[in-house]
Amino acid sequence: MIRHLVLFKLNDGVERDDPRVVEGVEAFRSLGGRIEELRFWECAWNISDRPIAYDFAINSAVDDADALKRYLDHPAHQAGVALWREFATWVIADYEF
Repeated sequence: MIRHLVLFKLNDGVERDDPRVVEGVEAFRSLGGRIEELRFWECAWNISDRPIAYDFAINSAVDDADALKRYLDHPAHQAGVALWREFATWVIADYEF
C-alpha cells in the first residue's frame, strides 16, 4: 500500500473561515466516499500552534502506484486541487507501507 500525505499552508492573510477555504475543505472532506481507489481517508485542521506547523492535513492510502495515479487524476480530486491552489501551498509525501 501507499500512504499519501499532504500538508497545506494557508497563504498570508487567508483565514480558515474564508469562503474559499470552507469550500476547499468541504471538497476534500467529500473525497473519501467518492473515489474508490482510496482505502483510507482523513483530513483535518492542525491543532498545534507551533510556528513551523502547517494548517491542514490529508492522510490517505491507496493500494499501489496505479491506484495513486487514478486518484490524483480523478476529476473530484482535481477540482479540490484547483480550489486550494487559489489560497494555499502544500507539500506531499508518498511512501509504501
